[in-house]
Amino acid sequence: DLPAAARTALGPDATGVGWVFQYALVDRRGQRDLSELRSLQDWFLKYELQSVPGVAEVATVGGMVKEYQVVVDPNLLRMYSLPVSRVKRALLAANEEKGGSVIELAEAEYLVRSRGYIQGEEDLRLISPLSIGNAGVRATMDVIGEVRTGPQMRRGVAELDGEGEVVGGIVVMRYGENALKTIEAVRAKIDRLRASLPEGVEIVETYDRSGLILRAVDNLGKRLLEEFLVVVLVCALFLFHLRSSLVILLSLPVGILVAFGIMNAQGINANIMSLGGIAIAIGAMVDAAIVMIENAHKHLERAGPGGGRLMAIQAAATEVGPPLFFSLLIITLSFLPVFTLEAQEGRLFTPLAYTKTWAMAAAAGLSITLVPVLMVYLIRGRIRDERANPLNRWLIAGYRPLIERVLKHPGMALAVIVLLFLTSLWPLSQFGSEFMPELDEGDLLYMPTTLPGISIGEARELLQQTDKLIRTVPEVERVFGKVGRAETATDPAPLTMIETTIRLKPRKQWRAGMTLGRLKQELNERVRVPSLNNAWLMPIKTRIDMQSTGINTPVGLKIAGPDLEVIEALGLDVERTLRPLPGTQSVYAERAASARYIDIEIDRWALTRYAVTVEEIQEVINTAVGGVTVMYTVEGRERYPVNLRYPPHVRDSVEKIRDLPIVTDGREEIQLRDVAKVRVVDGPAVIKSENARLNGWVYINIAGRDLGSWIDEAQRAVREQVTLPSGYTLTWSGQYEYLQRAAKRLEWIVPLTLAIILMLLYLSFRNFTQALLVMAAVPLSLVGGFWLVYWLGYNLSVAVGVGFIALAGVAAEFGVVMMVYLDEAVQRHQPATLRELRAAVIEGAVQRVRPKAMTAAVIITGLLPIMLGAGTGSEVMRRIAAPLAGGMVTAPLVSMLLIPVLYLWWKGRGMDRG
Repeated sequence: DLPAAARTALGPDATGVGWVFQYALVDRRGQRDLSELRSLQDWFLKYELQSVPGVAEVATVGGMVKEYQVVVDPNLLRMYSLPVSRVKRALLAANEEKGGSVIELAEAEYLVRSRGYIQGEEDLRLISPLSIGNAGVRATMDVIGEVRTGPQMRRGVAELDGEGEVVGGIVVMRYGENALKTIEAVRAKIDRLRASLPEGVEIVETYDRSGLILRAVDNLGKRLLEEFLVVVLVCALFLFHLRSSLVILLSLPVGILVAFGIMNAQGINANIMSLGGIAIAIGAMVDAAIVMIENAHKHLERAGPGGGRLMAIQAAATEVGPPLFFSLLIITLSFLPVFTLEAQEGRLFTPLAYTKTWAMAAAAGLSITLVPVLMVYLIRGRIRDERANPLNRWLIAGYRPLIERVLKHPGMALAVIVLLFLTSLWPLSQFGSEFMPELDEGDLLYMPTTLPGISIGEARELLQQTDKLIRTVPEVERVFGKVGRAETATDPAPLTMIETTIRLKPRKQWRAGMTLGRLKQELNERVRVPSLNNAWLMPIKTRIDMQSTGINTPVGLKIAGPDLEVIEALGLDVERTLRPLPGTQSVYAERAASARYIDIEIDRWALTRYAVTVEEIQEVINTAVGGVTVMYTVEGRERYPVNLRYPPHVRDSVEKIRDLPIVTDGREEIQLRDVAKVRVVDGPAVIKSENARLNGWVYINIAGRDLGSWIDEAQRAVREQVTLPSGYTLTWSGQYEYLQRAAKRLEWIVPLTLAIILMLLYLSFRNFTQALLVMAAVPLSLVGGFWLVYWLGYNLSVAVGVGFIALAGVAAEFGVVMMVYLDEAVQRHQPATLRELRAAVIEGAVQRVRPKAMTAAVIITGLLPIMLGAGTGSEVMRRIAAPLAGGMVTAPLVSMLLIPVLYLWWKGRGMDRG
């Protein structure tokens, strides 16, 4: 049920997030105007770049579209009694070609064609609308008006560096394609096309996502290499056996390559999150190999130089292999909650969950296949006694008295551990909450909101003014401003929306002490324009937010109801309520019903009196006032619109519009005021609807506070101070919507995952009590993670939650391996009394000191490069790594102290004290 003038078309196979590359066309010599540059973009560059694999569309923004304008004089139309509709029909009739089939001449076939396409202004001037029904009267278009070339009315402007308008191009990547490969192909194509450009015309890059991708991959690649080196050094330090370290050095890359192979088969690209999954998995991946190698060393030490080396290694692998396999499966399954995340949070963390899962699955398989084989080949030569290493002696000397005292006073030990757990209540009570930390993408997007009703001329001046101010900041390399929409279905921006892409210089060129936060603050202070509410955002993240919720600011409020005027009033109430709240940087409510309209209300009684139809009135309003594109010329590959309109001097005020003549075929001459009321009224600038209800949105930026606490205070303030009429609702949106959705999903999936882990523990031990003992230690292991996250000043977020999920899996694995050592010691000694049992438990626990210290050292030192490193992607990765790094302080303590106490309590029930 679309209006007759509405046209539908299939949009590109892309989304707004696919804006991977942008450029501007600039004439450095000033020899070409904006219409010539626009034609070069539309009819040459656009088609060439769209042929690049991976490109869905090349959208044009800004410039002037060349248009043939037929400006007819209403007074001359009256003189010839010539309605606008006849002029329109004459234009259409004069611009077509026909075929005349074929004729045969001299045994050859000739195609017959009639060439009648308009080729320029001269052809338009010679068209005579009076030749239709007015024989003998000659009045061509240049008689009843003027034919000229001018710019088409536009709804988008592009500007570069505050120096003036340019023509811009936006390369939109096809959905699911590799961004880096697509950008590289586009850049290569542009390099080839530069030679074909007119002299003086340059293509200036204004946005290139490949820099972000390469920086992120390079940063995490360095972190991975540092983790590799740390793993080898730790193993050599604890074992005094370099070839044993080679077992890990060879098996770890194999596990990672297996994960990459599966990633490639799944179509998962190497990016911040997928490489992050590998980075946080390395510590847990090497734990199995460490335990295997260390246990082999113990068995070889017991066997002595003359013992069977292969039998000792086989016995060591058989002893710890099955529980290690199950414990790695537990770590793998611990990431099940991450797979259940949906929408934006799901798209962000699913690559990380997949890569970590495949890496852990590969480690589980290699721990019982490749690692034992490598141990046979590499663990040779002299195997030093564990106590020959001063570091091991020091650790055992410190641990043995401690575990003896703990097992003699288990009640006191349990009280201390419970007290330790209770201390975590303090950081938990102080945490703020947010969806995700802001990822530094290397560039900025300036996206202020303006009041409705701004003209294209004023928007252009405002854009150039803000761009010029931004360009004065030393850290800014380039400013590419856009106001209004680009010629693409992926950009439904109104004329009130400014989107300025700010390309920043490399960090090493910044002023001393300058940070991204300080830079935003300086920009905000420098760009102060009345009616603009500033927002300094990240380009990719903002487009994701707008695509998901429509809200480009961190927090938004959607007001729904039946009446736009009431919605606007409620939005203003909310704006006044939220502006004084601490942490509110800016708040702007859409003026949903404050656009200005010239309303023409047709009087049907008057139409009857003058014998005029509604269609004739609408024809004058639509064509003469608004101007209508009647057709397009065909000039080779190029197509240019032909516009029909009255001259500006007869339609540039409300009074002149009232005086517009309604020309009819010989009937009484009338003016528009005779058949309609013309008045200025308010109305909606844009009509938004969600869930079939009218909407008005409030955009909110916050600074200096976490999202969760600000939302709580804001919700209370709105409930207390804003009264909602019946039929109206308020919905909080933006990042808060993501946070709420993720929290609701995790509320039920985390308990389900714990139940699955408990079942796996039961299958590993074949004993429900042992499974419960391991599970009981997991929450206590998280204490160090809570405290480190608190000390670092991080808010609870999905990234931090993923870190805690990873920590819980590792803590469960620690408990499983400790149980294996305790069971092995008890089975070897077969204690009959509580004293003998305690001695066996102490022996088993002491045997766990070296592998536990190695694992904790590998994980902590492996995570240090991530925790201390900077660069693209580090904001997210640090928050994932922080719980793991902090947990490596308490998780080993809990497994080394609490598990033996619980094990002694369980095994010693009813046993003689001896």
